[in-house]
Parts: sequence; structure tokens; C-alpha cells
Amino acid sequence: MFRGIDEVDWASMEHAYGSAADVPELLRGLASPLPQERETALDGMYGAVHHQGDVYDSTLASIPFLFALAGHPGLPDRGGIVELLASIGGSDDGDALGDDEDGEDGEDESGDGQDEDFEDDNHAMAHAAVRAGAAVFLDLVTDGDPEVRRAAPSALVRFHGEPPRVLALLRERLRDEPEDGVRPALVEGLGLLARLHPGSAAPAVDCLVSLCDAPHDPGLRLAALGQLASCAPHRLPADLVPTVVALLHTRSQGTRPTGEPVRTSSDTLIGSLRRMRPADEEGAQLLRTLHQALGARTADRIALLKGQLSSRNTADRCNAVWMSAGLFREWRAAYEEPVALIGEQLGSDEERLRGAAVSVLEFLFTLAAPAADRLAALVESGTDFRGHGRATLDRPLKALARCGDARAVPALAEVLRHPAVPNETGYVIGHLGPAAAPLAPLLRDRLAEVPLGSPDTYDRAAPLLHGLGALRYAEAVPEVLRLLQGTPRELRFRDALVKALTRTLGAFGARAQEAVPALRELLAGEDAVAAADALRSVEGDVEAVLPALLGALAPERDAGRRRTAAEALGRAGAAAAPALPGLRRLADSPEIWERTAAACALWDVGGDPSPVLPVFRDAWRQNPYTRGTITACLVRMGGAGAPVHDLVRAELASPRRHRARSGGHGSHDVLDDELLLRDCRSALEAA
Repeated sequence: MFRGIDEVDWASMEHAYGSAADVPELLRGLASPLPQERETALDGMYGAVHHQGDVYDSTLASIPFLFALAGHPGLPDRGGIVELLASIGGSDDGDALGDDEDGEDGEDESGDGQDEDFEDDNHAMAHAAVRAGAAVFLDLVTDGDPEVRRAAPSALVRFHGEPPRVLALLRERLRDEPEDGVRPALVEGLGLLARLHPGSAAPAVDCLVSLCDAPHDPGLRLAALGQLASCAPHRLPADLVPTVVALLHTRSQGTRPTGEPVRTSSDTLIGSLRRMRPADEEGAQLLRTLHQALGARTADRIALLKGQLSSRNTADRCNAVWMSAGLFREWRAAYEEPVALIGEQLGSDEERLRGAAVSVLEFLFTLAAPAADRLAALVESGTDFRGHGRATLDRPLKALARCGDARAVPALAEVLRHPAVPNETGYVIGHLGPAAAPLAPLLRDRLAEVPLGSPDTYDRAAPLLHGLGALRYAEAVPEVLRLLQGTPRELRFRDALVKALTRTLGAFGARAQEAVPALRELLAGEDAVAAADALRSVEGDVEAVLPALLGALAPERDAGRRRTAAEALGRAGAAAAPALPGLRRLADSPEIWERTAAACALWDVGGDPSPVLPVFRDAWRQNPYTRGTITACLVRMGGAGAPVHDLVRAELASPRRHRARSGGHGSHDVLDDELLLRDCRSALEAA
């Protein structure tokens, strides 16, 4: 397996964490007789040699040894090695059913493009290398290890160059495969082949159609329906949802497939992910595939979720809760019924199911209202849903507060009576509106306890300031000034802290007169824009702060400062008319956010839509994230914004959330999309 491994100059190669000198040890670890060592080695391969999908020179050098390991009979856990090889080989097929797992989009900041070209070359070489060795996958489809047989079909379809031969083998294995837990992977291979190889699609689809009917077992029929939905939706039965729900319930009442391998539980990322997997992982995959393939067919997906959530089987209901997350995040629809059913799961005795339900309700904000009664009952019960290792707000309480339910207030008051206040507390208070007023004195007390020069001063103060600002609790001015005037200049995150402090004083408005001298002192420094904005709010004197704001618009200033100055000038309104020439210049900026902020300010200051609307139309199409800012301005514009209302109407007609994207999501995406829809409707009503 390792012939020639010591002849490779691994030390001259790299992986995600530097020298690749440790790669031979990782490769040998994959063949260890100890399960934990094998899992640790696989974790290391993903974490360093194939970090976040990257391909390094050491990744390429590992491929021959990974093939040798995968093809070695009797070696345990080779299924994971096959999956690793398939991941390294990547895919140039455009097949993107996606998944519902957490992730974040990233932006490349390398600048010159050379790194991207190098990465593209490495990925291309990796793809070619895995294709060159793909004959190994032919034998693995009949391997003695069910885990290997489960991993092999997808790799075989993706990388073997003879689709007719692969199709024949998959059909043969479907007939002869003894393990119920392996057969869905063969069905998945058929669907993948139909999508990737149009010349072989028709017989593959015909095979899938034949598998959708009795006497095939329910799990296999569910797998075939999911693949049909992705490659030949026109061949699906007319009564798809009732059929799927009936099959799901039949499968749940029967015997589960026995082909699942025994998993180790080492303290690795892979081990953690395995412990997080559904109790019925195969069932989760079957229904997830179908949900993703149905895409924008939200009525069918909601009906399917309702069927899943009505199952007597806890694992089926848990799977449904997790699958709902992808639907809620990506598509717009009326979700009252499924959300209420998810709320019902909060009364379950099964901890995994309760935890899944809370996790989904947390990011729904106001859409979680149908589950509010159940959340309130869970909060009252005192069941601990906090994280471990740091002060964290109890998650049902967080979800209840985020949906604006006043029943969260007493529990939040108890949280605020303790010196160690979780960061989330101050941020969720704003969602409660006036009902949260009793919490203001407690926020003030906690702010008074924040140390002036501690490394965590900003982390502790910022959420409390956010809550106080949302409640407009000007009685806390002395505590805010204590931090503003007493924080050492060398403090970590001092600039961010000053911005949070001035923003809070500005939210207090005219009742913060005591802070005027301190704010004026800041006008000559780096915090001039934030101080000027706060002073305008407190004193109402735009003329006094205009020099600071106009200075921040200067071309030599950085784009971030120019943008915040434009936003502050917009809030100043018509009294900031001397800023119009600078704002017009900014509206031609190549930076989209600066351009958008300047256009909004141009309307708020000058009231002329002609230089504003072209910027809005361009930014709306270029970057969906600007739409919330633009629509809020269109509400203020009333009828003057009518020439771009076609964009607003198209947004309201779109079934897809404006921030939905492949490969990731943000915690506030659903909330921001609901706010956008609200403002779109308001903009049309104001016209």
C-alpha cells in the first residue's frame, strides 16, 4: 500500500498548515488497526491535505496511496477513503443538488489572481488523476465491505469514462446486492448517471421508474422517487406527496436497514459530525434528496413536511425538522402550519428532536410565532438549552424573544440579574419592542459593571449598548459616558466601542444633553463621523457638525468612512444641502455600497430622484444585499420612486429569498428577507 511513500519529498510540499512532512504519517494512520487512529488520520487528511476542498501538491502526491488503500481488501473504513478520493477529484459536471448544512460564502482577497490559477491547475490535475484510477471503483462496487459498496457508486459514475458499462454494472448490482442499506446508493448512482450522461439517461430513468413501484421495499422506492425528481421530474407520479408519505410511514413501521457500519467516536471533526448525524441517516438522505429536487415546489414540500412531522417515528420527525431549514431559508411561502408542527416537537421526550426544533425556530424570528406557545412553555419549564464552555443565552428563550413575544421578558430579566450576561441578551431585546422596557434598568446596571480596560470590555459592553439604544433609555447616559471618557486609547477594539457608544447616545436623542461636551471633543479625531451623527441627533444642529461630515467625504478618505458619512448626512436631511456636490461624486464611486449610500443620501438631502434611481437599478441587479437599503429609501421616496417599482414588483413575485445562495447562509437571512418584503409592499403603498 505504501510502496515508494518514503521516496516522495513530502517536506518540500505543503498543505493547509505548512509543511507536508506529516502526510506519510496520516496516510499510514488510515491503515491503523485501531479505529480511533484511522478516524484521526482521516480527519487530518480533510483538515490539512484537503482543507475545505483545496488541492495542494501534497494532495496530488497522496492520490496513488489513497487508491492503494481503497483497493486493499479487508482494510476497515475504506468507505471513507473512497469518499475522500471522490472529494479530491471534484466535479466538473455542474450537478448541484446542494445541501442544507451550515456554511458561509467567502471572497478571495489574493488580488493578483495567480493563486486562483494555481488552484485551478491543481484541481484539474486531481480530477484527471482520480479519473485515471477510476477502474478501481469497478471492483469496489462488489467489495465485501458494505460501507465501501455504499461509497463506490457515486465515485464510479463521476469518474469512470464508460457510462454504458457503469450503467450495466449498477443495474446488475441492484439485482444482486444483498444489503438493503447499500441499494439506495446504487439508485443514487443511477440518478447521477442520468444527469451527467445524457446519452445513457433514458435507460437509467426507465430503471428508476421501475424501482418506484411494488414489490420493491419502501426505502428503495423512496430513493428512486428522489432521483427521478432530480433527473426526470416529468416521470414522477401525479400523487407524489401522498405516495411518499405512505412509503415513509410504512418504512418507519418496518425493520430499518442493517447495513450501517459501527461508527467510532473520537474527538475529531469527523467524529463530531458523525455524532450529529440523524438517528436514521439513510432516511434523512432519502427525503433530503427529494426535498432538494422539488426545489421551488413549496406547496408539495410543505405537504411532505407535514406528512413527515405526523410520523409516529421520532427519527422521521427529527429528519423533517432539519429538512425544513433548507426550505425556510431558500423559499418564500406561507409556513404557519409546518412551523406550528415543529413547535409541537418541543414537547417531545427526545432531546435530539427538541434540540433540532429549537435550532430551526431560532433563525425564523417572527416566522416562529406559530410555535411561540410551545417555546414559552419550554422557557417556563427551565429545560437547559445553553451551550457549553461560555455564557450563552438559553436557546428557546432566544427564539421566543426573536419572534417578539413579551413572555420572554421575565426570563430575560432573570438573565440580566446575573453579572455574566450572555452576549445574545442585549441583541434580542430590540425584537421585543416596548414590552422590553422593564429590562432597561437591568441593562444599565450591567453596563455600570463593565471594566474600563479589560480585553473583553467591548465584547461585554456592545450588546448592552445595543439593548439600551433600542429602548431609548437615556437614564443610562452616565454609564455610557463612563466608558466613553474612561476607556484607555490602547484598548482592544476601542474604535468599535466608541462607535457603539456614540450610536447609543444618538439613539437617546435630545435627552442625552449631558454627553454633548464629550461628543464635541471627538469631532477632531478618528471618530468624528460617529460623534457628528450623535451630536446632530442630540442637539439638532446640523450646521455645527457639517464640517466634520463634509471632511469625511473627501476623496482621500477611505471608502468605509465616506460611506458612513453619507449615511449620516442622509439622516441630517435637507439641512445638509452643502454636502450635495460631494454626494453626487460618491454616487459615481466604483464601490457598490458607497454608491448606494450616496444615492440614498442624495434623495434624503436633495429630494431629486434623477441621480438616485439609476444607481438603485444598477445596485439592485449587481448585489442582492443592497436591496434592503434601497427599498427602505424607496419607502421614503413615495411616488418619486415609481420608475424603479418594476424591480419591487418582481421581488414580491419571486418565490426565492433574495439572500439564498449555494453553499451557505447567514443567521439573519430569513429576517432580512421578510423585512425586504415588508418594505417592498410599503414602497408600493406609498407611491
